[in-house]
Amino acid sequence: MKKKFKMPHTYIILFLIVLVVSLLTYIIPAGQFERMTDASGRELIIAGSYSQVEQTPVSPINIPIEFVKTLGDSSVNEIIFFIFIIGGAFELIMQTGMISAFCAKLGKMFNGKEKFLIPIFVSIFAVGGFTMGMSVEVLVFVPIGIAVAHAVGYDIITGTAMIAMGSIIGFTSGIYNPFNVGVAQSIAGISPLFSGAWYRWIILIVFIIITSLYIIRYAEKVKKNPELDLLKDEDMSSLELDIEIPEVNLRHKLILVAVVVAFASIIYGVAYLGWFISEMAAIFLVLGVICGILAGFSGNKICELFIEGMANITFGAMIVGVAGTIRTVLVDGMIIDTIVYHMSNSLMALPDAIKIIGMFIVQSIINLPINSGTGQAAATMPIMVPVGDLVGLSRQSIVLAFHLGDGLTNAIYPTSSTMLAFLAASKIPYSKWFRYIYKLVLILSLVSMIFLFIATVIGY
Repeated sequence: MKKKFKMPHTYIILFLIVLVVSLLTYIIPAGQFERMTDASGRELIIAGSYSQVEQTPVSPINIPIEFVKTLGDSSVNEIIFFIFIIGGAFELIMQTGMISAFCAKLGKMFNGKEKFLIPIFVSIFAVGGFTMGMSVEVLVFVPIGIAVAHAVGYDIITGTAMIAMGSIIGFTSGIYNPFNVGVAQSIAGISPLFSGAWYRWIILIVFIIITSLYIIRYAEKVKKNPELDLLKDEDMSSLELDIEIPEVNLRHKLILVAVVVAFASIIYGVAYLGWFISEMAAIFLVLGVICGILAGFSGNKICELFIEGMANITFGAMIVGVAGTIRTVLVDGMIIDTIVYHMSNSLMALPDAIKIIGMFIVQSIINLPINSGTGQAAATMPIMVPVGDLVGLSRQSIVLAFHLGDGLTNAIYPTSSTMLAFLAASKIPYSKWFRYIYKLVLILSLVSMIFLFIATVIGY
């Protein structure tokens, strides 16, 4: 009997990419551009200055050294530490029960006004996506979404979608998402961090409207005719709907206030005070501790939960170092400029709109094997940024193409840990989910291409 193919672990895929890149340093001619620093301190390539230099191949034997070297880079370990802090703070916020309690309260408030319930849930989890980078964590809330949807006459897919898709479109729009926009802008040298948020706000609002209408259309159709339920032939008896949902109490209200104040402070600090990763990490650290105290947790429990949250985010944090090794090998082997040179020449003849859409499509494809926002940013931005510089695209637009391409396919790719998590929680077979969601992913992808075109026209 043949063994069923199993997709290799992301770390294995990245290691194989590093190995291939190492071998390419023996094949691809080494080359170098001359560079200059602009008034804002960004390093830019001087067009037309490319020249070949002596080959400096990186031996596969040296890959472990290249990995350690990457982790030792201050810009890389600063991002990794930042991700760990966010993981710890988010775990504390989750364990307080505040999010679950307020979701349940909303469900009761809108009983009889079901259509309004869907965009509200989509919007709430979109906020979690574009602030704390909520993705795989949605599995905790999927049972609540299903229970609320069931209470107002909607099916399991609707309850799952309004939670999961809210998180995915929030993560994709990435307004203040440290895991995709934050990392990508840091690599691209864009300052201040999270600049250009106004355009991402517009994208998010459009995404919320389209996603909500899509979910409502299916939900109402199935409510009127249960035979149209995609899960009508599935045995869902093992799915427990009678879950215990906490009531909103004073502690929950105080924790919500603390979260709102913290995010307001971060937005103000980044926009007007020049805050960067260190200051934001400090705010998240304080926020986590304050939420733990407000929840009545002991000092020991706060520390344990913080460490647990950091442990849960280790995959995402360390992937920055693993994927970043690709760039280290490219630089040490002196072939990164050669790749940039030939890619830019290929794109140069195309209209600007096609260039940026091409980058979006490339990022969407790369998201299949490298299904991590931080990992994909670390692996692709060092190449995409200089290519964009040479073909006349703004770095803000390049980052936009990256996070739009990276995020939407998380709803459909079988390598997506986010998708696998909420499907596991809802017991929805992948084939049925794919049938339900692929049209929405296509629609949002087309809308993304339109926004990317507009970005090049307005000089975003």
